[in-house]
Amino acid sequence: MSNRLINEKSPYLLQHAENPVDWYPWGEEAKERALAEDKPLFLSIGYSACHWCHVIARESFSDNEVAEVLNRHFVPVKVDREERPDLDSVYMSACQALSGSGGWPLTILALPDGRPFYAATYLPKETLLKLLRTCAQRWEVERSWFYGIAKSLTEALNQSRCKSASRARESEPEELAASAYRQLSDSYDPRWGGFGSAPKFPTPHNILFLLDYFRDTGEEQALKMADRTLEAMYRGGIYDHIGGGFCRYSTDKMWLVPHFEKMLYDNALLLWAYADAYMLTGRPLFGFAGESTADYVLRELTGPDGGFYSSQDADTGGEEGGFYTLTPSEIKATLGEEDGRRFCEWFDITERGNISGKSIPNLIHNPEFEDEPEEISLLRHKIYEWRLQRAKPGLDDKVLTSWNALMVCGLVKAAEAFGRGDYLTAAGRAADYIMSNLRSPDGRLCIRRREGESFGAGIDADYAATALALLLLGRDDEAAALSDILLKHFFDHDAGGLYLYADDAEKLFIRPKETYDGAIPSGNSIFQRVLAELYKRTKDEKWRWAYIKQLGFICSAAARYPLACAFALRYKTSVKLLDIRY
Repeated sequence: MSNRLINEKSPYLLQHAENPVDWYPWGEEAKERALAEDKPLFLSIGYSACHWCHVIARESFSDNEVAEVLNRHFVPVKVDREERPDLDSVYMSACQALSGSGGWPLTILALPDGRPFYAATYLPKETLLKLLRTCAQRWEVERSWFYGIAKSLTEALNQSRCKSASRARESEPEELAASAYRQLSDSYDPRWGGFGSAPKFPTPHNILFLLDYFRDTGEEQALKMADRTLEAMYRGGIYDHIGGGFCRYSTDKMWLVPHFEKMLYDNALLLWAYADAYMLTGRPLFGFAGESTADYVLRELTGPDGGFYSSQDADTGGEEGGFYTLTPSEIKATLGEEDGRRFCEWFDITERGNISGKSIPNLIHNPEFEDEPEEISLLRHKIYEWRLQRAKPGLDDKVLTSWNALMVCGLVKAAEAFGRGDYLTAAGRAADYIMSNLRSPDGRLCIRRREGESFGAGIDADYAATALALLLLGRDDEAAALSDILLKHFFDHDAGGLYLYADDAEKLFIRPKETYDGAIPSGNSIFQRVLAELYKRTKDEKWRWAYIKQLGFICSAAARYPLACAFALRYKTSVKLLDIRY
């Protein structure tokens, strides 16, 4: 029997529509029931391409024993983090405050009014059952204890959500950029590229920062770190050597074994980074990696009206990476013995394999990686056509505003770098799609569109990223109109900075200003560039005033941890261009 999620548009929510758990989507109905029956909320937040979200769904949410406890003692709520980034952000903040870490699936226990008192990520079935039963028992006899935790946590998060901009004068942008550069240098892996140890994430905005830092300072090591990291990611298994595009992240320090989901935002920002590196260095490898990434998105993640889909799944038929991994026998059966042997040698496809007895194609140990023979290229295309006959990974075909805007930015940069007019055409079509299909009648942006329905009040990143994309396309008036909405409904006119959600949107238990550049740059980081561009192009003092406020806010946030604001700090020279002084 289907639950309430059967009526939703989100592919992630629809994946759980047949669970025995009596799921609610987030909304008033769930909260009203929780308040009426005085039951805690159980929130499970994830996304459709997430491997561990699938694991907990199979282990726990499809299990009648777990469902019985959830349905009897809680009001279970499923949230697609990509449709409700505001909910994901505030509850992830709670998880990080309570546990010191975060991730997906995100597991939250909350009071009937939504204030959290417990947070975790993936939990095995028995651990989850123990947690639920303990909570249910204590809820009946020690309810005030839960309310006390929720009250203290909410107060702590509210006290830290808006740091004062008074520290802005302590550090100039150039000093903060130098500190961010030192932080990257200290964590750089000179052997395998990237920063830190496993797991390794692409963080392309850090690469963009290094490329600009080299331009601004002439620091050769900045260019070397960016160059080596871009090369290493391409050579590893995180890059799909058969079909193009990049997976989410690498589980090891060599970039060999990824989690196999392919996300639009990763590929958008990596396209931008490879295009920028190609323009700076002229290295053919970066051109190949960039164009193959753009071509992958245009071929496999683009809808008929020009909007870009969100992601492809990590799992195929319950097996993570099953679509992408290969064996020598499969290759030789397709290409023949001699061509198959040559192909396997080039891409390190062995009998032993490198994941569960199969091989992830890679060039890590191939010394000729930068000069692919035409013969290999032709064989690679044959394997791509053969691979298409396999059961394909699930496609999340919802169109997200901010991710589409970032892809527009990447395509504009790639069009310039690679001389590809088709990329510019695709960027323009996607921008048209956003402005025609992802806006309400009053001009406000929505978060997503799927099956003809637009949904959700746009957050700061939706507006900022779309405004930047429009500026790169030369559509300045449209960018200014969206920025005006940001100033009216999101901007803190006293201390600077954008709130995550608008002043007339649904009120959550906190209203943060996000500055951390995580998987994608924050709305605040992007808006700093937008304001600088608007003032340079219009000379309107409104944008100059807002830029000064925004810069002060960013510098205050960056003073605590400069690398967290790398996307904003890469534009430090805009201070000089605007002739702005503190």
